[in-house]
Amino acid sequence: MSGRESMEFDVVIVGAGPAGLAASIRLKQLDPELSIVVLEKGGEVGAHILSGAVVDPVGIDRLLPGWREEADHPFKTPVTDDQFLVLGPAGSMRIPNTLMPPLMNNHGNYIVSLGNVCRWLADKAEALGVEIYPGFAAAEVLYNDDGAVVGVATGDLGVERDGSHGPNYQPGMALLGKYVLIGEGARGSLAKELIARFGLAAGREPQKYGIGLKELWEVKPENHRPGLVQHSFGWPLDARTGGGSFLYHFDDNLVAVGFVIHLNYKNPYLAPFEEFQRFKTHPAIRGTFEGGKRISYGARAITEGGFQSVPKMAFPGGVLVGCSAGLVNVPRIKGSHNAMLSGMLAAEHVAEAIAAGRANDELSAYAEAWRTSDIGRDLKKVRNVKPLWSRFGTWLGVGIGGFDMWMNSLFGFSPLGTLGHGKPDHETLEPAEKHRPIDYPKPDGVLTFDRLSSVFLSNTNHEEDQPVHLQVKDMELQKASEFSIFAGPSTRYCPAAVYEWVDDDGNALAGGPGAAEKGGPAAENVHARFVINAQNCVHCKTCDIKDPNQNINWVPPQGGEGPVYQNM
Repeated sequence: MSGRESMEFDVVIVGAGPAGLAASIRLKQLDPELSIVVLEKGGEVGAHILSGAVVDPVGIDRLLPGWREEADHPFKTPVTDDQFLVLGPAGSMRIPNTLMPPLMNNHGNYIVSLGNVCRWLADKAEALGVEIYPGFAAAEVLYNDDGAVVGVATGDLGVERDGSHGPNYQPGMALLGKYVLIGEGARGSLAKELIARFGLAAGREPQKYGIGLKELWEVKPENHRPGLVQHSFGWPLDARTGGGSFLYHFDDNLVAVGFVIHLNYKNPYLAPFEEFQRFKTHPAIRGTFEGGKRISYGARAITEGGFQSVPKMAFPGGVLVGCSAGLVNVPRIKGSHNAMLSGMLAAEHVAEAIAAGRANDELSAYAEAWRTSDIGRDLKKVRNVKPLWSRFGTWLGVGIGGFDMWMNSLFGFSPLGTLGHGKPDHETLEPAEKHRPIDYPKPDGVLTFDRLSSVFLSNTNHEEDQPVHLQVKDMELQKASEFSIFAGPSTRYCPAAVYEWVDDDGNALAGGPGAAEKGGPAAENVHARFVINAQNCVHCKTCDIKDPNQNINWVPPQGGEGPVYQNM
């Protein structure tokens, strides 16, 4: 334990998201005497939570059946209108709701701020006696001599950039438990370690991801339609690049607008942030925001592998819950309901094990139970949508995917069986020489914006004099491959202006296999320096996923740092 102070609990939960908080509440419902701690890397519960979000209430109904009678719950806006649009460069077409499989129907769901839902759940948990520690990032998994997980350690505070201990240094603390629940969200650093250490992904398809970008706008009253849920796909993406959008009207003149791009795209010149900004200029979209004000921005990775990519969810001493296991239903763009259901399911298996006097063993029954639960049934119906989209492109892929969902809904089976995903997302980028740079329009500062002004709205803050939490394993490889072959895609896929390739004078470099600039020296001969502006990081973890060499490793910064999302 490296001389750390330690605290012992029955259950240690990493992450105060829907999965972790639901698990803590369910554990207390089953046994009020259990001691439970929830660690949250954000400075407050909800600070790092980002989602659309339209929530299927199946999870909250099961966890807190009487919530509708409460005055202070955050589910204020029920869905009243559900629209699906196909966008072309200059026009749009609405898909009739009757053609959509029943599982795509959003009526009965609620438009919410998922961050506010988590704040509300945290109050419920604390009222039951759960201890919640915001501002403490779980940075290390702790094992016993048999190799089982026995707890986690929080990160040290007050470490200087060179690794030395500053005047405010405080060592991390060990939190030990009979079982550890990992609910860090998509691509969590501890989950990544555990999946590799215990071979939890063996026999599964590679996990797939998207990057979701979101803005919150206050719009003019005449442009606000409370309860409207609008999804689209098509322009500005080409037919070989997967993705789509959402517009959700809720609360008092608020509209959440977001754009998701699947991270298996091929073109290294593609920039998800700029595609999002361009999307808002479409004639069918821009009118909503005329005279409005953008009030928040954020981005995060989304798990998209679904049913065939869910890893084994139990390991010696603990389990994976929520997006740490990849439980998002991609065509529905929903994961919080499955996150809550997985947290409750894990809690039931943990409580039973503790009651039987067990500790730090493998909850193999939980690892199997999800498949026959509501989670498994939800994900199995849509398991082929993502592979079909990836294989056949947007138009044919979405069409066949819709047919497959209808077959699963009506008859409970797919004539296609269960399709594979193919390559992991970091292997899908093609060399820059196969593509042309994309000329994105400059932001107007009214409807479209740049990255730095957007990061400002996310309230992101990191202490600059600390070790960089975006760790490049081999800087020479980054220059030889990411810059010289792929033209520096990190400068484009990052939605927060974290990465730059610059010359000795600080001028931005394009990279790529040709000239650094027209008529200039070949990229491999340019003295290029990789700059990491870690203070801008919004913790989306796209770099950890999309870097073509898996050469960037995202780890938590000092506790509490990062974005502070409000109403996101």
